[in-house]
Amino acid sequence: MGEDSKARKPKGQLLSFVPTGEYYFSKGVKAYHRRDLHKAYKFFSRAMELEPGEPMIVCQLAIVATELGDYQQAVTLLKEILEELDEEMVDCHYFLANNYAHMGLFKDAYHHANLYLELNRDGEFTADAEELLELILLEAEELDDDIHEEDGLIAKQEEARKRLEEGEFPEAIEIFEELVEEFPEYWSAYNNLALAYFYLGQPKKANEILELVLEKNPGNLHALCNMLVFAYYENRTKQVREMTKMLAKIQPMLMEQQFKLGATFSLVGEYELGYKWLKKLHKTGHEGDGAFYYWLATSSYYTGREQAAREYWKRVLEYSPDKEGHEPWRDKNVALDSQVSSIISRLQSEYPEERLFALFLASVSGKKEEILSAGKIADNLTGLEREYFQYVESGQSLAGTEAILGAHETALVLYDFHRPIKDEEAGIYLIWFAVFDQAVKDGLNLKNKKAWAAAVEYVWDKVRQSRTTKQAIAKKYGLSASTLNKYIKLVDSCLT
Repeated sequence: MGEDSKARKPKGQLLSFVPTGEYYFSKGVKAYHRRDLHKAYKFFSRAMELEPGEPMIVCQLAIVATELGDYQQAVTLLKEILEELDEEMVDCHYFLANNYAHMGLFKDAYHHANLYLELNRDGEFTADAEELLELILLEAEELDDDIHEEDGLIAKQEEARKRLEEGEFPEAIEIFEELVEEFPEYWSAYNNLALAYFYLGQPKKANEILELVLEKNPGNLHALCNMLVFAYYENRTKQVREMTKMLAKIQPMLMEQQFKLGATFSLVGEYELGYKWLKKLHKTGHEGDGAFYYWLATSSYYTGREQAAREYWKRVLEYSPDKEGHEPWRDKNVALDSQVSSIISRLQSEYPEERLFALFLASVSGKKEEILSAGKIADNLTGLEREYFQYVESGQSLAGTEAILGAHETALVLYDFHRPIKDEEAGIYLIWFAVFDQAVKDGLNLKNKKAWAAAVEYVWDKVRQSRTTKQAIAKKYGLSASTLNKYIKLVDSCLT
């Protein structure tokens, strides 16, 4: 063979394989015929993700959801087909009737079964729909339920929601209580009932309802999101971190769930995560409403996309002209001097990092004396926190309190980069004071304030799924990469 034989030797061609929605749909159908419903659900979900506008895929996913007993999800999918994808897909009315009957919502089942027969008298499911109607009427008689009564579930739900939006919480609670008693698997009513109790100032009762939902319907996304929001407003920082991390792993297929997740993340200050889901919805052609554009504009602004935020805000004003003057770029954050009640509330928290953070806030507030003189604050503080209280009050470091000084000065380093302290900035300080509390117990040295601050910022960014690099953080704080790595390990050890 000649010397150039290798050059003339044909080269193999590597062909890439990119699965499509049709590919996964086909695999889903095969799994369904094998009665492997969980695998079928997985394949149809993937197909829907790749081709979100294909009604046949969504319908098949709904059928599998029904057979798996997830009637609420099946209803949501079928309504999405009729309302957004293909209103002429008449079979969906029969499938809706079937799911509503399983849920005990006989009026809605009756309505959709009749609608199916009106629209498709000779359809594939005609006999099934007629049989279902007979069963519904028999069931309705046994329950003494007037199937033709106009005041049905949907009307009551809408009335309760309206009361909720108008701040009539006791009235809303009364209606939602009736709904959950009458329809014990209508999870939407439970979630709204929890919101009503929370708004009424009964967070314990609200959380108990959400726990009940998750016990009976594990993984209910609306309940999980509401639980995160409650934890955020109650300053339960550790739970907020844990739930944010957990919810960040969820990949919902339904538009309604994607919006709920995006809006929730934006509300609690996790703007990158919120923007991810809201922008994804927008790209798929989801039009949304005023609330959708409000959160999309807000998350866009706080992730550095100001021009896009201004465009989205125009849509907000189309739906809600009264939002004029409430743009996210207007600094509505109240100065620390006027946050006295909020700081005092943190001082009374059950979590040590909250109390330490509150003492730091008091130290940089112009109302320090007023905050520290509030009744019985010191009674709620531990030994370490009392030392910090005395330092903040006097401004003098006593012998043996070097750790307190280190904690405070590290927080001041963070304060140089993260102020004013808005709600979304509080997280980095809470992480630091949680680290400090454990570092003292572990006997760690707190002298290198910049290194501790830099490591905390890096960990905080990772919690928020920011793409910040170690090199960028090290440069920002004037550290070597090796020093930063060392302190990141120390921070991790204090948090685990």
